[in-house]
Amino acid sequence: MTKILLLSDTHSYIDNDILKYVKQVDEVWHAGDIGDLKVTDAINNLKPLRAVFGNIDDVNVRMEFPENNRFMCEGVDVWITHIGGYPNAYNMKIRDEIKRNPPKLFICGHSHILKVMPDKKLQLLHMNPGAVGKHGFHKTRTMLRFTINGNKIDNLEVIEFNKR
Repeated sequence: MTKILLLSDTHSYIDNDILKYVKQVDEVWHAGDIGDLKVTDAINNLKPLRAVFGNIDDVNVRMEFPENNRFMCEGVDVWITHIGGYPNAYNMKIRDEIKRNPPKLFICGHSHILKVMPDKKLQLLHMNPGAVGKHGFHKTRTMLRFTINGNKIDNLEVIEFNKR
């Protein structure tokens, strides 16, 4: 079993409240708009990190992380990208590939809106953890925590922080 913390849209913000949750998992996944490598360095000092760059990220972040990160976690095929859309409204950059070769878990950020929903046509689960940074229109900062056990995604929790 692998415990995952999923976050996005930090926009250069990291604090001890976030890092407290980092310490409780096996891996951290960041779905883009990192902002500053100090964010990923702080996470990487504690736990393994998988991340992608987002539209606000500069050349330093883009040199460190890919636009798309597709990998296996135990028995689950995972695809993380920053601007991916959601079921029935995927971003045109990934639409053909996701239809041709859908993952079991599709993760994106960008919208600052927490959303977890199945795509019944493609038989995948879509997750967007919302935004945990302090920049943007969102009122509540959010992250997701869950486990992967073999080929099952379980124990999904929403982590909310006080208003920004």
